[in-house]
Parts: sequence; C-alpha cells; structure tokens
Amino acid sequence: MAAQVSVILPVHDAEPWLDECLRSVLQQDFQGSMELSVFNDASKDKSMTIIEEWKVKLEGSGIPVVIGGHSCPSPRGVGYSKNQAIAQSSGSYLCFLDSDDVMMPQRVRLQHEAAVRHPTSIIGCQVRREPPNSTERYTRWINQLASDQLLTQVFTSHGPTVVMPTWFCSRAWFSHVGPFDEGGRGVPEDLLFFYNHLRRGGGVVRVDQSLLLYRFRPDAATHAVLESTIWTHRVCFLEERALCHWATFTIWNAGRQGRRLYRSLSEGARRKVVAFCDVDEKKIKKGFYCYEESQDLTGGAFEDNLSSLRLKEGRDFLHFS
Repeated sequence: MAAQVSVILPVHDAEPWLDECLRSVLQQDFQGSMELSVFNDASKDKSMTIIEEWKVKLEGSGIPVVIGGHSCPSPRGVGYSKNQAIAQSSGSYLCFLDSDDVMMPQRVRLQHEAAVRHPTSIIGCQVRREPPNSTERYTRWINQLASDQLLTQVFTSHGPTVVMPTWFCSRAWFSHVGPFDEGGRGVPEDLLFFYNHLRRGGGVVRVDQSLLLYRFRPDAATHAVLESTIWTHRVCFLEERALCHWATFTIWNAGRQGRRLYRSLSEGARRKVVAFCDVDEKKIKKGFYCYEESQDLTGGAFEDNLSSLRLKEGRDFLHFS
C-alpha cells in the first residue's frame, strides 16, 4: 500500500550526521503512513552501514525504508539522487530532507496539513541555523519574508524563497513540474526547479514555525555552483517574468551591482533602462555611466528611502540584489 508521505533522502558521504538525521525521521509525530526513501550516491564512508542499522529501527516502528543507490566511482549529483529517491518511493506527498539536517518532530504533520490545503504549492518552513551565527542575514531572510514576498523576492541572489531542504509538496505537482535537472555538480537544480514551478503557476507557502535544523557546511554541494551561473539564470528569469511587461524601468543601484545588471541584460531590456538611482551622492554626482569596483552597502539608507516612497513590491519595484 502506498504511503501518504515519502521522506526523500539523497545521501553522499554523510556519516557524521546520519544518526541525528535518521533519528529525526523516527521521532515524527505524524499519524498517517510514512516511508523513508534513501538513495546512496556513491558514498565511500560508512553511510550505508548506518542506513541499514536505522532501517531495522524505523521499520520496527512502522516506517518502511526503501534503499537504492549505485556504485559508480563518482557521484551522479543531488538532482539525480533526488529523482531516483522519488522514483522508488510511493507516497502521495514528498518531504525533502538533506542528510546533514534534522527535522523537528512536528515537521511532517504541519507541512502535510499545509500541502493538503495548497496542492499546487511548494511548502517550506522556518529554520534554525547550525552553527547559529553562520549566515545571520540569510537566515533572517529565510524566516522573516512576508507571505507576499515569497513570490515577489524570487529574483534575489538568495535563491528560492523557501530553501530546498524544507520543501514539501504533492507527488502529482512534482510530476507536473519536474524532474530535477541532473547536470550534476555545479548545476543549481533547486533554483531551476523552483523557476519551473513558478512558470507553471505554482504557489509558495511557508509554515511559520522552525521545523528544521539547517546545517551550514562550507563543503556542501550548493557551494560548488558558481555565482556567475546563478546570476545568469536570475537575469534571464527577471527578463522573462517582469521586464518584458515593463515599458521602461530604473535600476536602483548606481554601483557595481547595478552596472553589472545593466551589462547583463539583453539589448532590448537595456533600451528600457531610463536611469540609475542611488542614495550615495558621490555616485549620483558623476552624472554618467562608468565601470568601477565599489561597495554597495548603504547602512540602511536605501531601505529607508524605499520605504518613504510608499511603493508596492511586485508592482512598482522588485528586489534583485
């Protein structure tokens, strides 16, 4: 019989964190049927030994465990592993989990409730970062975006407005949007899926409780994606979703990032740029465009200026950086 929820767990050399991760699966308070689908992506450590030990514990508690994998010399990547874990699973809903993260006991229950109410949405949640001070600004952004900003701030450098390890959605909707790109290391498979999800009219919902311990690791696969790759995808999506609908627009940044954005636009989009704006008087006094390296931090002056104009985000302006 198919489970109601499949926890999707790709694994590659996750030995240091797997015990804590798998214990959090066992401790879920969800009262429906749940299974764990693990795909081992060429782990060379003791990950599979740990998984086999936990399989006995989980199945003894009524949580079936499906294990797949391959023994190729090199890993195939996160996108491939997630697709394989989904293909071998049976659940009507998919709960994504990274092997170095830890779910709070109520995660599956609360996100399943939200997914039932929002069948064409990706359901995320707030997170607790570990180490606590590793990415303070990013963590605030993850946890504090207003519900409407989950759709208006999809163009920023932070990526998806609900982070991939918190995703929960129906299998039917995943099949409608997916699968994940399987290009491997250096491909932002979560961002590409998120953009496709939005193209198909999907929604974004966040459960406003901290349901995941979200671990920061400098060697994580996400850091293998070049900033320039992310930038190119973001610019293309910005043009596709917003700039094509605007007759003219202003770039609110006369510094390095603003000028880089201008240079990255297609010729047609560049013709729509009528001005650069900035709160830095020295940049404005130049009165002309030039290229130079500079810092773009304004100490809050930009945010104060923007707030004073009483503009509506998503209609009158969009955040890019």
